[in-house]
Amino acid sequence: MNRRRFIALAGALAFAGPSAMAETTRWRGVALGAEASITIRGPKAEAERAIEAARAAIRRAEALFSLHDTESALARLNRDGALAGPPSELSALLALSGVLHEATGGRFDPTVQPLWRALATGEDVEEAARLVGWRRVSLAPLRLGQGQALTLNGIAQGFATDMAAEALKAAGAREVLVNLGEFRAAGGRWRIGVEDPAAGLVAVAPLAEGALATSSPGALSVGGRAHILGPSGEAPLWSTVTVEAASAALADGLSTALVLTPEREARAILASLPGARRALLIGFDGAVREVAAA
Repeated sequence: MNRRRFIALAGALAFAGPSAMAETTRWRGVALGAEASITIRGPKAEAERAIEAARAAIRRAEALFSLHDTESALARLNRDGALAGPPSELSALLALSGVLHEATGGRFDPTVQPLWRALATGEDVEEAARLVGWRRVSLAPLRLGQGQALTLNGIAQGFATDMAAEALKAAGAREVLVNLGEFRAAGGRWRIGVEDPAAGLVAVAPLAEGALATSSPGALSVGGRAHILGPSGEAPLWSTVTVEAASAALADGLSTALVLTPEREARAILASLPGARRALLIGFDGAVREVAAA
């Protein structure tokens, strides 16, 4: 298991809808360190061309957001503390991160990377915690505060999912399900199984146009803590959170933050963000609470 945010098996189950009789083409591989798949309904030759376009988009996302590639845009930003002329995709993702930081009362904060690293390596946790703070990040020009570093593991998978889905649509694919740890459907009707590490399958969510993302903090630990770290020391309140939204990036970032959020606040956060639809909050007792944006 690497340091990436574990996506609670929620996507291990993808059920076809009524149009499943159409010819189906599938690709399986690895993206950003996680198992990935693309399913397309339609003529095989067209689907295969579209999949090549999506794989190029995935490679682009890895070159931007991977913490394991020392030459990725994110790795260079963390190493140098600044990045001149950042790629447009990185700028867009960081702008969305800022929106989510504000909407979630600071619970979504990519500057937890030094804290994560300190917990993983046994370094000074208190010193690392003092480096956490999104407000010290400048987006224009792109520059980090002294000693800071970013992790985009709570949102980059979703953003890459959107990149792949948009590439498929541009290549002419009409019924698509992308799974890069988060799900994005573009056309067709699909059903996605939602699993909790302790409770097992807890829901089956329908999906047509939109995205689902899941976070389960207890599925992986770092330094004795759940791997989703509250920037101010918040402990997880939910065993699993699944969010439905218009984009996988939005769903991904929200599922990360809502793990740390009481139910009433979660409802208000969803209502405040265009494109957010609903969340399934799975308690440590296995009970499922549905929270809608409207």
